[in-house]
Amino acid sequence: MKVLLVNGSPNKKGCTYTALCEIEKELNKQDIETEIFYIGKKPIRGCTACFKCMKLGKCVFNDDVVNVVLGKSDKSDGFIFGSPVHYSGPSGFIKSFLDRCFFAGSAVFEYKPGAAIVSCRRGGATAAFEMLNKYFAIYSMPIVSSQYWNMVHGNTPQEVLQDKEGMQTMRTLGRNMAWLLKSIAAGKKAGVGLPEKEKRIRTNFIR
Repeated sequence: MKVLLVNGSPNKKGCTYTALCEIEKELNKQDIETEIFYIGKKPIRGCTACFKCMKLGKCVFNDDVVNVVLGKSDKSDGFIFGSPVHYSGPSGFIKSFLDRCFFAGSAVFEYKPGAAIVSCRRGGATAAFEMLNKYFAIYSMPIVSSQYWNMVHGNTPQEVLQDKEGMQTMRTLGRNMAWLLKSIAAGKKAGVGLPEKEKRIRTNFIR
């Protein structure tokens, strides 16, 4: 079993990375393979709603990391997306990244556990956390929770390490993710399949 942890911060080894590393250590203790993927500082374009991904099975734009992560996602069993808080929301990098990842690759995310974490200096964490969880909720992904909302506080990695409750929340999240992945694997082994999927109904409110 493998969990892909995505670092959506422009700082490769900053506060978000520090929190992800705490989760990774706990997952590894539970014999879960991990990979932390840094999306980088290069521009990531937003979705242009061209719908070409519906035919291609990947994003039509191949000049950033979106399709790279989609390739990794197909081989991953669970996901954790991390972001700093920018103006009470996730970073622009990860917002554009997730919009295209989930629209182009919904099939590789369905029914796989997902979690989001955020890091902030002081405020705005709950709003950013809530926004990230919307991606999981629209694609039948079990959302992995912890003992508190998945956030750490600090302006530097050293300060994050001093957030004892936040770091414990990250460790609990790692254990909960490992428990859920193992439970799903045990269910599959016992013959429990995925839920029945109805044909999608789409409506709007214009009569």
